[in-house]
Amino acid sequence: MSAQAAEKFFHKNAALPAMPEVASRLLKSFDDDNISLAAIAELVGKDSTLAAKVLRLANSARYSPSHQIASLQDAAAALGMDTLRNLALGACLAGAFPVVKGLDRTRFWRHSVSTAAYARILSNVVRLDADTAYLAGLMLRTGQLLMAMTEPELVADVEAHADEPGSRYSLEQHRFDCTHADVTASLASHWHFPAPLTESFRLANNPLELRPFSLMAAVLHLAEVLADAAEQKIKPSDALQTAVPDLVEHLHLDLDYLEAKIAAAGDVASDVDSMLG
Repeated sequence: MSAQAAEKFFHKNAALPAMPEVASRLLKSFDDDNISLAAIAELVGKDSTLAAKVLRLANSARYSPSHQIASLQDAAAALGMDTLRNLALGACLAGAFPVVKGLDRTRFWRHSVSTAAYARILSNVVRLDADTAYLAGLMLRTGQLLMAMTEPELVADVEAHADEPGSRYSLEQHRFDCTHADVTASLASHWHFPAPLTESFRLANNPLELRPFSLMAAVLHLAEVLADAAEQKIKPSDALQTAVPDLVEHLHLDLDYLEAKIAAAGDVASDVDSMLG
């Protein structure tokens, strides 16, 4: 039912966002154990707009460069493979979607980057692939952009009432018979993402009730709750214990340890302005 409801956002939108060519090739690089840092830098350099954004990001205070970084090769050396690829993917995805009514663009991508960063932290705790978790976290709410293209007033209404961490899911289900995660799952399918990753988006709605249980889906749901909590200035452990206590218990999460990891990461979305360019 939710999958069918999600598809309506594609029927009404002739202009389905195209997966950027560089993003597609960056995604494929995850499966190439022999990919080099220089190859990633060369790939980013094929898109001049993307290259400019990556250079801006590499020179930002978050990465504290000891000197002015003037080339992608310098940026690659300073940032390393994972950070360079993640920054480039974030900039690619943000550039693939138009500005839409009903959602504040900067706030939206700040939340998405936060979700990605928290998914990475959680993946290390539960021993999932960190790069895949980051990408999935970055993608998780992109379906909401498609929803806003069709129903901007209803999406704006959801955001106006999503004042508790994790509440976006139920608010959307009530209004649309599906959630942003369902629409993202459909988008991932249209973009030919690997089936397990596509399924993890669908299962992220309610990881404990939907079958089969997906650890990645659980990480995504938790990461979105944490991003909500950060936006609303709520203590991470309090947000998780209020929104998803059963999931915390199921995964045997040490919330003190997790909170320390989150605190050590600092402002994980500080680069968003540079990413949006």
